[in-house]
Amino acid sequence: MFIRKFLLSIAAILTLMSPLSFAEDRMKFDTQPVTNAGKPWRIGYFEGGEYSDYQKILTETIKGLMKLGWLETTEIPPQQGEQTEQMWQWLVANAKSEYIEFVPNAHYSAAWDETIREEIAARIIQRLNSQRDIDLMIAMGTWAGKELANDKHRTSTMVLSTSDPLAAGIIKSVEDSGYDHIHATLDPSRYDRQVRVFNDIVGFKNLGVAYENSENGRTYAALEVIERLAKERKFNIVRCHTLSDISDVSQAEASVVECFKELAPKVDAIYVTQQGGVNGNSIAKLVKITNQYRIPTFSMSGSVEVSKGLLLSLSQAGFRYVGEFHAGTFAKVFNGAQPNQLSQFFEEPPRMAVNLKTAEIVGFNPPLLLLGAADEIYRDIQENE
Repeated sequence: MFIRKFLLSIAAILTLMSPLSFAEDRMKFDTQPVTNAGKPWRIGYFEGGEYSDYQKILTETIKGLMKLGWLETTEIPPQQGEQTEQMWQWLVANAKSEYIEFVPNAHYSAAWDETIREEIAARIIQRLNSQRDIDLMIAMGTWAGKELANDKHRTSTMVLSTSDPLAAGIIKSVEDSGYDHIHATLDPSRYDRQVRVFNDIVGFKNLGVAYENSENGRTYAALEVIERLAKERKFNIVRCHTLSDISDVSQAEASVVECFKELAPKVDAIYVTQQGGVNGNSIAKLVKITNQYRIPTFSMSGSVEVSKGLLLSLSQAGFRYVGEFHAGTFAKVFNGAQPNQLSQFFEEPPRMAVNLKTAEIVGFNPPLLLLGAADEIYRDIQENE
């Protein structure tokens, strides 16, 4: 029964989900490289703190700009940990372009420290209004998006890598950010698709979910989506509260590990949500716990976590497609578009990821048909780099 449901679910994903899709812009804008009256467009960056997706999304957005011709194509060096500061400084020194400049002292991070978050945001806004040496700001993540998506400045601001910018109050609607100079990429049905397919495959009755019990934490975990589907599909949510947006990452990691220890004996599946304590350093510990109890897992984040031992995900194809979407949006803004004239809706093409080693450990032996249907297959559990 498990195998049959698995295969039927994958078949449904591959045949019913749309390919790469997005809504139309309000007007047609070019993406061809242009200068800003003979000078390069100047870009700045703000994040709430280090998070693995931020580094990956920034990398793929840069690659997208290279593909469109805004930057000379070159290999981006491997990055350490989850930080973006080193990549920014590499871009400052090495990115070759007559069209774009990564401003040397315009990389800002709050290091997940609530006490300095508003102060840094105020400094950025003051700079945007007085110095006017930045033409486009990247606001990476929910913290940064909340701080810059307002009418305190008029600089074009692109909000990237938010779990749900609508639920977080960053934008007014899918169609309208609420401000001419604000744009936030979103896929409003992404987590609905994830939970549905996980339920189709596993048929769980008790779903474990670990998340920070705060406004941001519940948004990161797509808790409203899970609660709605729990009612529709008649499964129970077994909750455990963690710490996420804090400066002490080791404490956040420890809180998730303790939650997994608490959840594993009580549930028949765990939905691994995005949060500060779920990262490259903690995944191995989480996988050890869930595999010990033979608990199927689904990564909210994507195939990187599947490669490290979580069982399943609808991957984001290494963030390539969303990076290209961001790059195209930047290009249109530089060609005269107001951010709010451009579509915020983006839906990734379907890509199933499965870890066969984990499947073996939790008691699922996939047939050859599954290997032909899945796009990303991992046969081992990768160690941390």
